[in-house]
Amino acid sequence: MIGPLNHVGVAVHSIEDAAQTYRELYGVTDITEPGEMLEQGVRFCFVNLPNSQIELIEPFGPNSPIENFLKKNPKGGQHHVCFEVEDIHEAKREMEAKGATILSEPRIGAHGTLIIFVHPKNSNGVLIELMETPKH
Repeated sequence: MIGPLNHVGVAVHSIEDAAQTYRELYGVTDITEPGEMLEQGVRFCFVNLPNSQIELIEPFGPNSPIENFLKKNPKGGQHHVCFEVEDIHEAKREMEAKGATILSEPRIGAHGTLIIFVHPKNSNGVLIELMETPKH
């Protein structure tokens, strides 16, 4: 059911500092400008790699879920793994039919497509984001 790996989300205190690490330490040159999603409580940017992306996410606005993650993981770290699916509504139905806990209704994510999150308890402790494959 899941398609290709789209990205790995990494929670950070500062997108700018983290992006600088990828530039200086790993030689990455293709990093997007930061964007904001107040409704999801995050600032984000993408570190573009030949076969995938790393999404850097930092807390933004009140009640950011990333703030709680960083309190538990003060140095930051892997927050989620994102896989593409053809139809997010079908994926949600299938996940729920299999007993998975979906953490929200489908909503627009950083790529401009619909996303849902599957609770880590259903995936060996890993928060899974399912993202409808971009149509462009």
